[in-house]
Amino acid sequence: MKINIIDDNTIDKLYAGWISKVIGVRLGAPVEGWTYGEIKEKYGKIDGYIADYKNFAADDDTNVPIFLIRAMEKSVDGYDLTAQDVANELLNYSPFEHGFFWWGGYGISSEHTAYANLINGIKAPRSGSVEQNGSTVAEQIGGQIFIDVWGLICPGDPQRAAYLAKTAASVTHDRNAVYGGIFIACCISIAYVENDIEEIIRKALAFIPADSEYARVVESVRDYHASYPQSWEQCYQFIFTHFGYDKYPGNCHIIPNTAVMILALLYGNSYDEVLNIGVMCGWDTDCNVGNIATVMGVRGGTKSIDFEKWYKPINDLMICSSTVGDLNINDNAQITDYLLKQMEKTTGCMAPGPLHSKIGLQCNYNHFEYSGSTHCMRVRMRDKGVFSLTNTEEKAYGGNRSLKVTIEPCPALEVEIYKKTYYFQGDFSDSRYDPSFSPIVYPGQVLHMAVMAAQGWECLCKFFARDSRQKLTVESEDMVLKKDSWTECKWKIPVNQKLELIDEVGIIIKKEGSEESPVYIDDFYWDGEPCYKISFKNENLEDWRIGEMPAPHFEVSQFTRWKGITFLDKGCFHLTGIDIASAFTGGSGWKDYSVEAEITPLIGDGHLLNFRVQGAMRSYAFGLVKNRAALLKNGNGYIILSEKEYLWQIGCTYRLKVIVKNNQFHAFINDGKIMEYTDWDEPYQNGGIGLTTRGNSHLKCSYIKVG
Repeated sequence: MKINIIDDNTIDKLYAGWISKVIGVRLGAPVEGWTYGEIKEKYGKIDGYIADYKNFAADDDTNVPIFLIRAMEKSVDGYDLTAQDVANELLNYSPFEHGFFWWGGYGISSEHTAYANLINGIKAPRSGSVEQNGSTVAEQIGGQIFIDVWGLICPGDPQRAAYLAKTAASVTHDRNAVYGGIFIACCISIAYVENDIEEIIRKALAFIPADSEYARVVESVRDYHASYPQSWEQCYQFIFTHFGYDKYPGNCHIIPNTAVMILALLYGNSYDEVLNIGVMCGWDTDCNVGNIATVMGVRGGTKSIDFEKWYKPINDLMICSSTVGDLNINDNAQITDYLLKQMEKTTGCMAPGPLHSKIGLQCNYNHFEYSGSTHCMRVRMRDKGVFSLTNTEEKAYGGNRSLKVTIEPCPALEVEIYKKTYYFQGDFSDSRYDPSFSPIVYPGQVLHMAVMAAQGWECLCKFFARDSRQKLTVESEDMVLKKDSWTECKWKIPVNQKLELIDEVGIIIKKEGSEESPVYIDDFYWDGEPCYKISFKNENLEDWRIGEMPAPHFEVSQFTRWKGITFLDKGCFHLTGIDIASAFTGGSGWKDYSVEAEITPLIGDGHLLNFRVQGAMRSYAFGLVKNRAALLKNGNGYIILSEKEYLWQIGCTYRLKVIVKNNQFHAFINDGKIMEYTDWDEPYQNGGIGLTTRGNSHLKCSYIKVG
């Protein structure tokens, strides 16, 4: 059963599985928590998305798994992974009691309870155990809703999928909830090599205790389907009577929702039917349909997914709400790249070239190698015109696919093919799970793209970057695209234009002629170090109270907040909080750079400038502490690496600066060098920037400069 080679079919199933997870969550989200009766009365028979979003905001079902699987980065093959490894990623990427997942209260929300346990020193798996939290909290639905990724990276290897799922689920859950995680991960793993749904379910059941309540509900629905295979609604009534919410404690127990998932898988005769039945059953609709959609996506591959109906509205975009702002603007094709890297570990096989080499590059590589993938690219016409944007095998610069933009006949036109590199609250229909962002592209970085003008015509091409602060678009010089030939284009975004927040980058195609005009793009990425300045007098407090139920979600633009309070006052950024407070910005992939901030300590004795920030629990910091200047390292808690006596005063302004190169750090205050340090103990090699206060402190900052 185990797959011994990562071939094109396996890769296609991987992408289809993840994108189906996203499809299922998007389908179920508008009616999450509704009953079967409420959904039927409002919508009747559902056949496709029931809500039209500007862009789909963050959701815990997709948010959490793609950050927890980062525990695999230090793993060799998955079998060396521990529950605490996964817990460390939860602590690192989850903001403190906002965003990421449902913070329903200690003793109510399983994830909130486990997080509080972890941050107060209770290790995993005790953090999610029945012994620590009681069975009601420990057996809610979260044990399986965040688990898909572990099955996705174990094609045809349910034994390994079961181990990984148990390890991950036990951080926050126990018993039946962990069995659910194991079962779903095994179903996904088996779906790579087994087409029969009943066989997938039967084989997955072998990995959980036969006498568990979870196994009982699965077998009960299977038996009912065998006796009454015609009406899923009749089966739902059986479930409602015997396994309804009223039979199990807590807010969202795993057993009722598992029952309707099995119902949908057995009664649905196609990809569409399984998803639509799953959402019509009600209860935790986004979680349930997300799980079963992943199984169906892996089982059928991309050919089973109706592109126009299910995929096109997503356009590969994945919005998240972690502590790392640039990772919150995510891309489903690039998430698949990351999962594929982990699959290489679990299988001991390499993906075929050239894809293998591309998934090892920076996380912003747009290669279009997955069938249907668009990498969130968009098209805008400067003049009237009609266009289409499709993934194609017709042409390719590196690999087998590219992105094709077809423009209908038009005498003269300018078309922009671009990617959004920052999102504002106005770009969304709601504010689920409190997203906030840092830009993913900065002045000083270099854009790369391969472009081809086909059909025997020549045109001009140029890069552009749009700055949202100055409402300014900067453009490169024109480049001539030769007909039917790839042109390698690159452009360094200028640093002398005072660009502060770039929210779009792409190319402009200029063409004359009345024939149809296809353009192909491939291998779009950016590299190089940033050079820019954040002047807080130009930033704003983003108000995310959007939609029918406004949430009290306010964030300073360009920043994600881990813990504490952030606000703007008289052109300065303020950070304050109980014990410790942190806010971050910049790029997670940055390596060598300098960062400078002008800060004023207002209260307390801990005022720090962060660098190489990889999340809430991994970073360095330099700043003012208790009549000293100190360099610190955060590894699930700050330790002092170096310190020096320095008499600073509350209310005075200081320029803190750090130059980082490899594992060497040089720290300055007001242009005077204070210390240098070389970290030989597993140094952090990349990461963004930020500000932190410790010891109930409060600071203000007028600017941050990176160069």
